[in-house]
Amino acid sequence: MNPTRSPRFTTAAPVVLAVAIVVALTMPMPSAAAATTDGLPCEANSANTFSLDAKAGYVSTPDGNSIYMWSYSSSTKAFQLPGPMLCVDSGVTVTVVLHNTLPEATSILFPGQHHQRADGHPAQPQADSTGLTSLTDAAAPLTGSVTYTFTAGSPGTYLYESGTDVAKQREMGLSGALVVRPPGQPDHANGRADSAFDLNREYVYLLSEVDPDLHLAVERKRAFDVTKTKARYFFINGRSMPDTIAPTGAAWLPNQPYGSLVHLKPFVPGDPNSRPALVRYLNAGSVNYPFHPHGNDQRVITEDGQPVQGAGGSDASYDKFLIDIGPGQSADTLDQWVDAEHWNGETNPIPVPLPQLQDQIVGPGTETWFSENPYLGGQPGEVPAGVVRNNQCGEYYMVAHSHALEQATNYGASFGGMMTLVRIDPAAGCPS
Repeated sequence: MNPTRSPRFTTAAPVVLAVAIVVALTMPMPSAAAATTDGLPCEANSANTFSLDAKAGYVSTPDGNSIYMWSYSSSTKAFQLPGPMLCVDSGVTVTVVLHNTLPEATSILFPGQHHQRADGHPAQPQADSTGLTSLTDAAAPLTGSVTYTFTAGSPGTYLYESGTDVAKQREMGLSGALVVRPPGQPDHANGRADSAFDLNREYVYLLSEVDPDLHLAVERKRAFDVTKTKARYFFINGRSMPDTIAPTGAAWLPNQPYGSLVHLKPFVPGDPNSRPALVRYLNAGSVNYPFHPHGNDQRVITEDGQPVQGAGGSDASYDKFLIDIGPGQSADTLDQWVDAEHWNGETNPIPVPLPQLQDQIVGPGTETWFSENPYLGGQPGEVPAGVVRNNQCGEYYMVAHSHALEQATNYGASFGGMMTLVRIDPAAGCPS
């Protein structure tokens, strides 16, 4: 089973793919029914008004670490990382009330939005006798608040982030995603007709990094030189692999609510009910993140909130197998996959020879077993002790990860960090 476009694999791809499949098989997976609602968990309301608290909390990493973080959270909810995914329509007036519970001043910038005001006056940089103190109006430590208003910009994906002591507070986690939709067209990425997507298969990849030494210093109120940070963890939506493929709202990740496992079904050309998924990329870190979805190009249709088009509105979107996102940038991509070989678990299983068993075991235990066969749902093979099944129903997995391979690690240990999976279900779905 191959996509219609040529797969592009790196030399590390087989190993990365294999290990990721194993992780998928050993993690609790959402049911097929859940998969269709496992996309973008928008925070939205008819008044387009949001109340956010800047607060401190902890997140966990797959290697057992617990990291002190700062983040924005809805005022009625517990700490979470990253901040809530806010969804509004282009052109509406948006109000965001920031309540600061942190021990230092903080703020929110809304890049790409229009007519930004703070407490009723134009939002503007702040300074004192020592120089610039904030890129916008800030809330005082512990109890301060600021009410920001703005007019939502063009349809696309944007960061909202701290404008105060940026290098430190960005690293501490003060950022979130703002999704701006075309009015009356929630199933379009931008105002173009060819940006239509399956609204049940919409995903955000908010990419970031963490130097745990800086976080420990902030927690213990010690000085730290932010120019000497060295990232050890790399997040998608506040999680590292394998937590990235856990369901959105997973109970064992109470402060990290957002998963990033993308679900697709085979795209059927000419079928008006068959639409691609939409994957929205955001970089909340300090360096480029070259993100590489294996096995399938993605079509870049929006960049930094602007549709990719030429003179006269001609379509200038383009296919990429590596989405290179710079700090503060965003890109919206369509992801579709075509079952070119018409796989069927009973009538057309497309058998793939299994390697000998010792070549399927790459680690000290059964948790590191892999099959090298993406079609085992229809043709179960020999499995080691402790492995009870291959996959659920013949679904297919492809890895997506940062191609700067140090970013696909957890404190240097492969495979982790900025990595997730794309899951393609059979057309008939999987049993729940």
